[in-house]
Amino acid sequence: MNSNHRPKRIVTTQNEQGRSTVLFQDHGAAPKILTKAGGLILTELWETTASPALNTGQADDARVVQKIEPEAAGSLFRLIEYPPDAIRLPSMDAQAHFDSMGVDTRGDLTKKHPGMHKTNTIDYAVIVRGEIYAVLDDQEVLMKQGDCIVQRGTHHAWSNKSNSPCLIAFVLLPAVPLSR
Repeated sequence: MNSNHRPKRIVTTQNEQGRSTVLFQDHGAAPKILTKAGGLILTELWETTASPALNTGQADDARVVQKIEPEAAGSLFRLIEYPPDAIRLPSMDAQAHFDSMGVDTRGDLTKKHPGMHKTNTIDYAVIVRGEIYAVLDDQEVLMKQGDCIVQRGTHHAWSNKSNSPCLIAFVLLPAVPLSR
């Protein structure tokens, strides 16, 4: 991800006088290139491990260890930049990627796209820049800048058929697994 195009992260806190102030103003955790996922660029912005979340402390809670799903009562806020499929798919080792991120894809019913997977989460996603297809078992939906999706634990993948990277902001929350 080009550092000139990385969105700024601002994290607030409350000072000793009870007044709101900025705790961090940066770009989040250092971007990680996920080579097994075909060059996805992952930037962790924040993680909570409990619900309700604790708004105290001064630590930077951007996740260091990458997993797709949040802790059982937590949440994840992250950015992922998807290279075009023409670049990403030839170098992708989907099974190794999902294994390294703690997701079992062997039981998936369809492999319409090599990135197909299913998680025990509800994901809120917004296209920040570019365009991408949300690939589902029965259809593909083109999403462009500003479009949003509520991905409810179903089989899905992301397919960037354009010639430019696509940046997506995600919030992931744990969810009860779907029965199939």
